[in-house]
Amino acid sequence: MVKIYYDSDADLSVLSGKTVAIVGYGIQGSAQAKNLRDSGVKVILGLRPEGKSWKLAKDAGFDVFPISEATKAGDLIIMLIPDMAQPEVYQTHIKENLTEGKALGFSHGFNIHFKTIVPPKNVDVIMIAPKSPGKRLRQMYVDGSGVPALLAVEQDYTRNAKDIALAWAKGIGSTVAGVLETSFKEETESDLIGEQTVLVGGLIELIKTGFEVLVEEGYQPELAYFEACNEAKLIMDLIFTSGITGMLKGVSTTANYGGVSVGPKVIDKQVKERMKQAAKRVKSGEFAEEWIAESKSGGKKLKQLLKENEEHQIEKVGKIIRKMAGIEA
Repeated sequence: MVKIYYDSDADLSVLSGKTVAIVGYGIQGSAQAKNLRDSGVKVILGLRPEGKSWKLAKDAGFDVFPISEATKAGDLIIMLIPDMAQPEVYQTHIKENLTEGKALGFSHGFNIHFKTIVPPKNVDVIMIAPKSPGKRLRQMYVDGSGVPALLAVEQDYTRNAKDIALAWAKGIGSTVAGVLETSFKEETESDLIGEQTVLVGGLIELIKTGFEVLVEEGYQPELAYFEACNEAKLIMDLIFTSGITGMLKGVSTTANYGGVSVGPKVIDKQVKERMKQAAKRVKSGEFAEEWIAESKSGGKKLKQLLKENEEHQIEKVGKIIRKMAGIEA
């Protein structure tokens, strides 16, 4: 049974007198920085002086330093820049500043699990991974609530690593909702598998294929968009708030019968087997090797695949429908 931690399990005073240096001020970085600051934690930002985030962080009232300076001053250093940028930044600006007893934090375990970053043995290595985009993390905190998060400890040099992680989680508001204990391995692999087979890859291809079938069967593209894409949000909203059973209770009996009787024939055992193959590529490290090589080569394949998606008919029709609905300007 998974261990879940709440407010009463976390002591924010663990970070009292310490400096939290956050590397990165994107959507997740800005949200965590603001939440921690508003919780009374001393937060500084480590950014590139020429980067656009520098002014944004300054305007938000943060003390901002070049990455090397911030990480030298930080007791807890939190890496909140993209996965593929982390190894170089670590080697160039952070490694030499990881003195004994410091803590290195992540919100995704990719680089630790696949060993593209190997910290020294005399520091704590921890993870707090909020299970929401930064915008929602910030909004829930402002509203007096929080989003769930995952906690993992890879190295516990000080014998205080979990307490530091829980204080971090409390500072961003996640212990209000609950923090689930996991490992860097489990978080990384489950996250990648979920993204590829369901959340990003699976959903995109399911929606695109459903749209293509409707158009090829002679239905107008605008109607196909409503059926295959627009209404998918309505269904997901019902699942999000009420679960699958609750969603089924919220749609017609015709939709119920058609969905539960035909759905398993479309997403069948062969699809499940291909998902398992994708999972094996993640667990073996094959996907990580491919992605690292792709990133180092300039992302040519990624750019081509993104361009193909952008040029798909569903995107052209979608712009029209979203404008009609007042969703997109």
